[in-house]
Amino acid sequence: MTHPTRTLWIAALVLCTAIAGLAAQRGGADGLLGAWSGTWEGAGGSGGFAITLEKAADGALGGKVAVTGEPAYDATLKSVSFDGNKLTAKYDFPPDERAEVILAATFEGQTAKGTWSVREKGTNTEAISGTWTVTRK
Repeated sequence: MTHPTRTLWIAALVLCTAIAGLAAQRGGADGLLGAWSGTWEGAGGSGGFAITLEKAADGALGGKVAVTGEPAYDATLKSVSFDGNKLTAKYDFPPDERAEVILAATFEGQTAKGTWSVREKGTNTEAISGTWTVTRK
């Protein structure tokens, strides 16, 4: 190859690599948005668990959960963040306004497995905890 041709090939390779990197970054949380459903267990109980992850018009992540079993409730997520395929989220615990639920999970393909814990708001004192597993709807 002549020098100018080699330079063009290197430039094209660098550009393609940069575009692939940006696509991977955007695909992170965006690729995990949508409806997921499965089960929860812990604290002597079990039931159904559904989580919907959404992006608002301003780009902020949010969503909602629906829990069946005892207790059964619906709640809106107060905070949602991703570090790669790892989710951290929080919502107010409807049966007790003094408590909140902290969710953590790892998403792999079409499934996610994680933990939940109910804590008194403003503290790290865990009252009860358990696990949850979901698959993409």
